[in-house]
Amino acid sequence: MDADNQQERLDALWISGFTDGEGCFHISINNIKGMSLGWQVLPEFRIVQHEKDESVLHDIKNYFGFGNVKVNRTDKHGTRKEFRVRGLDNLNKLIEFFLKYPLNTSKKKDFEIFSKVIQSMNNKEHLTKEGLDSIAILISKMNRKPRLKYLESSETIRQK
Repeated sequence: MDADNQQERLDALWISGFTDGEGCFHISINNIKGMSLGWQVLPEFRIVQHEKDESVLHDIKNYFGFGNVKVNRTDKHGTRKEFRVRGLDNLNKLIEFFLKYPLNTSKKKDFEIFSKVIQSMNNKEHLTKEGLDSIAILISKMNRKPRLKYLESSETIRQK
């Protein structure tokens, strides 16, 4: 292995570890009247940092070659910025990355669910009522306190 490949590998492992501590795999289902089923599945990957550490977000963006760095929120503690990735093409690339450089914390479970949802979307399953219900059930198992208006309003799930 030459020095360039070794440095690239170290960077990838660092990004994976940093994601274990600071990253978030998130999927929302939003009520949008213009969509064929009235709902949109919106997956995204985020890493949030205080603005004083914004440069690390740009470094991660440059590593991947996609995503955006934007303001996440501003409050009495200052401004937080986020590296955010949306869009199936780029999210599929992120999934390949984390399969090659696995997570080691509880975020690994969220990543596995996230990957299943992205695969369902790749297969266009989110465009059917059954697929949307299946995705909603999967994402209800992600993160700490999921809030899913879709599940709360889905007649299919309520009638079980």
